[in-house]
Order: sequence, then structure tokens, then C-alpha cells
Amino acid sequence: MTKEISFGIVGTGVIADFHAKAIAAVPGTRLAGVYSRNREKAEEFARRHNTVATGSLEELIALPGLDAACITTPSGSHAEVAVPLLKAGKHILCEKPLDVTLEKIDAIIGASREGGRYLAAVFQMRFGEGAGRLKRALAEGRFGRLTLASCYIKWWRSQEYYDQGAWRGTKALDGGGVLFNQGIHGIDLLQWLVGMPEEVQARIGTLAHERIEVEDTAAAVLKYACGALGVIEASTASWPGFSTRIEISGDRGSAVLEDGKIVFWKFAEEREEDAAILAECGSAKLGSGASDPKAISIEGHRLQIEDLANAIREGRPPLIKGEDARNAVKLILAIYEAAEKGVAVRL
Repeated sequence: MTKEISFGIVGTGVIADFHAKAIAAVPGTRLAGVYSRNREKAEEFARRHNTVATGSLEELIALPGLDAACITTPSGSHAEVAVPLLKAGKHILCEKPLDVTLEKIDAIIGASREGGRYLAAVFQMRFGEGAGRLKRALAEGRFGRLTLASCYIKWWRSQEYYDQGAWRGTKALDGGGVLFNQGIHGIDLLQWLVGMPEEVQARIGTLAHERIEVEDTAAAVLKYACGALGVIEASTASWPGFSTRIEISGDRGSAVLEDGKIVFWKFAEEREEDAAILAECGSAKLGSGASDPKAISIEGHRLQIEDLANAIREGRPPLIKGEDARNAVKLILAIYEAAEKGVAVRL
């Protein structure tokens, strides 16, 4: 008989609803309770998702049979709830980024190791079929010598979006702007596919929004250890918002991924399956937050809930571990440093 895995949720913002719906969509998992500092929001969330609202983190931890918790609080507060949950013996699925500094991220990872509990990070773009195909093609050497590896996140967020939450656009709780909040998904996917660059140069700016402490536009140039170059462009000031685009080129092939869809797939050494790959990966199941953060589907979160539940049952690490999620933050912080100092920063 399959062991039921019981989840709690900490935080009741927009993304918490996706976690709750994903838990409901995975057989053998259930939502045991929710905690938010705002009791009224917690109770309303609990009614909506047929669960219980707890009055404190300690009360959530004490729920009978609780196995794991989803952390959906503002980015800069992840460590303060993840560490006590891990120390209490609960597994964690944490929204991106793990936190806004490497020191706080390392504290979460350390608590996971010390407590022997799993720490999984939400980077659902890695679960797309197109991303998987691209990863395998790179591992097989189909691109030949890698020459360019780039990511473009040209999204749109209104001024009202930033004004809706006091934490949005703050360095303390958002960590940064478009790179930390929206662009991190594409940045993580790029480094998962081709590895971390060894050097970055960058410029950032706040060009179309007011009353925020962070950037809404960024451009970085990357240099990889193999000699390949790349670009990261990110913006929440590109109306009306465009698909997140990953472009990989080498001297034997090129591919383009848009919101999980393979839209270009061409290699000097063709294979019989290439036409089918282009056709099969021609539709995206994860949705896009290019113009609206609520426009994504629950599929990516469903897959991550399912993976963590199976990891707990099987006694194996989740597919996206905390150590893996650290890389995207490290790269973003290097971009910030390069922009601030106006120099090339080595990772």
C-alpha cells in the first residue's frame, strides 16, 4: 500500500494556491494545513482548499503525520521558516529562490544535511519535455563544440503588480528585481543545461517602474570555461511580455526552446527521431508567466510535488536538490556585482 504523504504550506500568496492545487492533483498526497502570519488570510486559504489554518509555525509542525512543507513566503524569509521545519524533521519544497543570500541558503542546506531531510527547490522548467530533450542532446554531444548559450526573459509587470505587495521590489525580501524574481527560472534552466559560466559582465537598470529598490531590466554577457559565449537578457519592462527563450548553438547544431517548446531543432548529423522530437515538443504544458504570474499551469508544481512524495517513499534525493538551486542565486549575485563595479566577475 502506498504511504500517504502529508504536506503543509507556509505562506498564502499567489503561488501558494498553485501548491495547494498541485497537492490535490497528486494521488497519495494531502494538504494537512496552512500557516500564515496573517491569520485572516490563512483561514480564507484553508476554507478555499478544504484544510486547516494553524496559528503558528510550531502548530503547523505539530500537525499529526506531517511529512513535508511547501514554503511560499517572500523570498527573503525562506530561511527563517525552512530551517526550523528541517530541524523538526520535515522535508521541504521551497519556492525559488531558496533565499536571497548565499549565507542564508547555506544555512537551509546545512539544516537539511544535519537533519537528514530532503530539500527540494521549485524550478519547474527543468521538468518540461523540451528541456529534457535539449539536455540529452547536449550530453550526447550533438551540438559539437558549443559556441553560444543564451537566455532571454522579456516579460511585463505593471506598476500595480509591484504596488500590490509591500515586499515586492525590495532588496530585503525580493532580493533583487527581474533577475531574482522572474528571470531566475530561465537562468537556472540555462545553467542546468550547459553549466555555470566562469565569467560575467553586466549592466542593470530600473527603467519603467517607480517605488522599487531593484532592477526591472538587466543584460549580462557570459563566458564559459569551454570558450563559448552567451547572453542573459531579463526585463519586466517589455510590454506585452514574450516567451522565455533559450538558444543553444554549436558548430554541429542549434536548438531553441520557448516556454518549454522546442521551436528550432537542427543538427548536421540528422537522426530519424528529429522530426518527431520537433513535433512532440511543439506544445508547452507548463504555461507562461510572461504577462501574468497567474497564467502558469499547475503541471510543473504537480510534477515537483509528485517527485518529492516519491523521494520520501523511496528514500532517494529529489530531482532538484537544494545544492543545485544554489547555482542560480550565485550567478545572479555575480551579475549584480559585475553591474555595480563595472568589471568582469569570475565565478
